[in-house]
Amino acid sequence: MATSLPVLLNSLLYAGIGILVFVVGFIILDMLTPGKLWQEINEKQNRAVATFAGAVALGLSIIIAAAIHG
Repeated sequence: MATSLPVLLNSLLYAGIGILVFVVGFIILDMLTPGKLWQEINEKQNRAVATFAGAVALGLSIIIAAAIHG
């Protein structure tokens, strides 16, 4: 049981780093694309942009998970 605390803390640390990298990557994506992603998705109901953003989010998640997992 003594080893479960460091494992839990490491998992939380990696999860936090993964979320931070994901958010930064998505912000960079928003800067690189013309217009504002959230405005296009939410206000203009642009499904193509929503599909693109979702695909990028999944791709970023897979890359981050692979980098953390090793």
